[in-house]
Amino acid sequence: MTDIISAVDHAPNIPKMGMPVTIITGFLGSGKTTLLNHILKNKQDLKIAVLVNEFGDINIDSQLLVSVDQDMVELTNGCICCTINDSLIDAVYRVLERQERIDYLVVETTGVADPLPIILTFLGTELRDLVSLDSILTVVDAEAFNREHFHSEVAIKQITYGDFIILNKTDLINHEQLVDLENYLQELKAGARILHSNYGHVPLPLILGVGFTPVEHYLSEFKTNNHEHHHDHDHDHNHDHHHHHHHHHHSPHLENDGFVSISFQSDRPFDVHKFEHFLNEQMPENIFRAKGILWFSDSEKRHIFQMSGPRYSLNADEWPNSRKNQLVFIGRNLEHSQVSPQLNECLL
Repeated sequence: MTDIISAVDHAPNIPKMGMPVTIITGFLGSGKTTLLNHILKNKQDLKIAVLVNEFGDINIDSQLLVSVDQDMVELTNGCICCTINDSLIDAVYRVLERQERIDYLVVETTGVADPLPIILTFLGTELRDLVSLDSILTVVDAEAFNREHFHSEVAIKQITYGDFIILNKTDLINHEQLVDLENYLQELKAGARILHSNYGHVPLPLILGVGFTPVEHYLSEFKTNNHEHHHDHDHDHNHDHHHHHHHHHHSPHLENDGFVSISFQSDRPFDVHKFEHFLNEQMPENIFRAKGILWFSDSEKRHIFQMSGPRYSLNADEWPNSRKNQLVFIGRNLEHSQVSPQLNECLL
């Protein structure tokens, strides 16, 4: 994991008007978890709760976060906008009902999530009286993002609903490319607030406790379209949160974009040369994003695997628990039969 140098000298000045909420969104591989790690490492005295959601059966990101401890409330089984009706609301209540005070809530969405249903869950349910939606942060991969960008409507929605566009990995492009990309982002969202970053380094006072989400605009649009959500849960500190509804990726944007995930687990180690051959020679071209925890037979270390487009990285650290391989691949129109047999061939 990349070491992150603190970008702030003090904690952000958080308003006391209900627990502030920041939503981190952005397309596959843009650097959302890296930004979240940066926030957690530099939060100073803020007590932050985190909701992390992934598109897949194995939650890799939660294993990569730092300093989360007991503040993690994990959402699984699909992108957050597909499990939104009860599970997100209940997860927020579990944070609110903790005995110790929580100063701030950060929600990290999956890379194929439409932010609008998440925004409306905070503004169109009883949560609007309990929390304060503060900012929507959209992380963009400066090298990969372009006018086609996998022909994904979700990638465009993430830009249009972002209060800040954090242009990440700017060290991978030249000045001319950067200017062209900024011009395109301004076409998608006039007056967009754009911040540059590498490895998610952004001064926290610029993005936390800023009150930039246009809540009144969303509420007006919400009432006009008569999309009021009615959730009459009797939430108290003895509430039993076990009635989550697990949907199976039937939201329109996922059908339109055609994204699916494939998960792979094994209690046997990989042969590093066979796995490298799979990455370079066999992996389907319609895989856009992959991540995982890898166990190689010739190494005592745990290897954190990240792949975004044509780039991939392996970073070694110590095993915190029992050794196993855990991988998630995300792409368009993938078949499990495409990938799993090839990965099994890489095992010893």
